Amino acid sequence: MPILSRLPERVNVVEVGPRDGLQNEPVHVASDNKIAFIDGLAKAGIRVIEATSFVSPKAVPQLADADDVFRKVTPLPGVRYTVLVPNERGYERARNAGCSAIALFTSASEQFSQKNVNATIDETFERFAPVVERARQDGVWVRGYVSTATDCPYAGEIPPRQAVDVAARLFELGCDEVALADTIGRATPKRLGALLDIACQELPVERLALHLHDTGGLALANVMIGLDYGIAIYDAAAGGLGGCPFAPGAPGNLSTERLLKLLHGLGIETGINEDRVTDAIEQLRASNPELGVRDAA
Repeated sequence: MPILSRLPERVNVVEVGPRDGLQNEPVHVASDNKIAFIDGLAKAGIRVIEATSFVSPKAVPQLADADDVFRKVTPLPGVRYTVLVPNERGYERARNAGCSAIALFTSASEQFSQKNVNATIDETFERFAPVVERARQDGVWVRGYVSTATDCPYAGEIPPRQAVDVAARLFELGCDEVALADTIGRATPKRLGALLDIACQELPVERLALHLHDTGGLALANVMIGLDYGIAIYDAAAGGLGGCPFAPGAPGNLSTERLLKLLHGLGIETGINEDRVTDAIEQLRASNPELGVRDAA
């Protein structure tokens, strides 16, 4: 059952378009356009932006310019620019580029873990351990992701206990925040509620986030469930960009604009200017008209 009788007064929106969005687009986006996109989102008032990914350029060619992009972003005070790192080598690249906040990915599904990173869940934690240890020594903020927390394209529905146990391991490892991801957008409000029934009893609610895809058109309904449970951190991508290139049937992150309309309509503060988010999207569309930027309305 939900743990709150009222909605959160403020929600932190984590913008994942520059990384999770653009990595799944088939077209090339010039580095300067990516930088302008990130800077525009920061000027809109977004305080956490997932800027890029320091993974192998062969695995994600769309983000092969990670070093150049991160170095040329104009950092605004109070904005956290996170980057995805898969291992120590990625961490070293990120640190050399000046990153002070990273994200790590594992999965609640063994099958997805093998397809995504060619490793078991246990092996991903073995890779992460030295990264988190170094991050703690360096004062670097760490986020963990639990991919396929509700559904897997290979294994089907994921038992809630399975996902919660992986999230708990990430907190135990030293993550500052953990995001539960509906990677392929199949979660229903009922099944998300079943996951949060356990997660919100056993994990720190204030450090839990939801990463929802709108593949099935239920992302906003699932946000309402999350709000009822006191979750106050939500990932979204401007224009509904992207998804996961390693998860069949996973196009379309939750649109930042739609999320903002819902939250602001409920009287929940975000500190984000909707018009400026739209401006950032329109600028990206103008420079890359072939991008799959979806309408917000």
